[in-house]
Amino acid sequence: MNRSDLDGLGYRGKTVVLTGGASGMGEAAARLLGNLGARVHIADIAEPKVACAGYVPVDLGDPASIDAAAGQLKSVGPIDFLFPVAGIPPHVLGPLGCMLVNYAGTRRFAEALIPQIREGGSIGLIASVAARYWQSHLEESLQVVAIPDFAGIKAFYEANPAALRDGYSPSKELLFVWIQQVAPRLAQERRIRINCTAPCPVDTAFMEATIPRMPKGFMASYPFPLMGRMPTAEEQAWSLILLSSPLNSTVTGTMLYTDQGYAGGLVTGALLPASSNAPPSNS
Repeated sequence: MNRSDLDGLGYRGKTVVLTGGASGMGEAAARLLGNLGARVHIADIAEPKVACAGYVPVDLGDPASIDAAAGQLKSVGPIDFLFPVAGIPPHVLGPLGCMLVNYAGTRRFAEALIPQIREGGSIGLIASVAARYWQSHLEESLQVVAIPDFAGIKAFYEANPAALRDGYSPSKELLFVWIQQVAPRLAQERRIRINCTAPCPVDTAFMEATIPRMPKGFMASYPFPLMGRMPTAEEQAWSLILLSSPLNSTVTGTMLYTDQGYAGGLVTGALLPASSNAPPSNS
């Protein structure tokens, strides 16, 4: 298909800010958005390989770095689409570090740039199928979402280490609970939409590094991939891009499961769980 045939998605000539563009789904999204004619500005701890309009270094585990990066990105002009999609598995920085990057840092980055998003713009994040039990932990998640600052979130989990679990699943649950909380206000005040996808394990370097650290036999008993193979980063990136397109103007506060039917199969009993927690999805 000719790329000009996809102009109806609404990205040509638009300004995009994206985290995580140096690898995985973030890199795939940055590449696709560039192909769709967007001006893509990438913030990441590593310099991206994909062509982009600009690069700003950021460490999402460091509030000072987040604030500095957000300050630089305010100069790119009104933002049409914000994609804070960077994330790490717990084995990189441990459960607390995983929580701070995936939730506290991502939220801080997004909140810093929301004032720069034009009216009617869109925010797209990546959660995970690992967030499928978010309702079971809603009371605790609401308590954490009510904490407005990075330091407060860190202090909460330092005082309540058991609440961290693996660091990954609760960080993704918190992203979705936060999205649901802020979506009505953003819609009413500025017609900004905010949504996330919830991928299953994806065929990337992230997953290659994660599988050896899972419990022995986990993947063998995990009913996945349901469609015969893991999806690619590009396939997951397309779901994120389509969800955030103006063509989905009625959709906000939503988590789109891009998990090959895994979560729905568990809820309806079509699948039996191999574990209480799914493996990280590479976001």
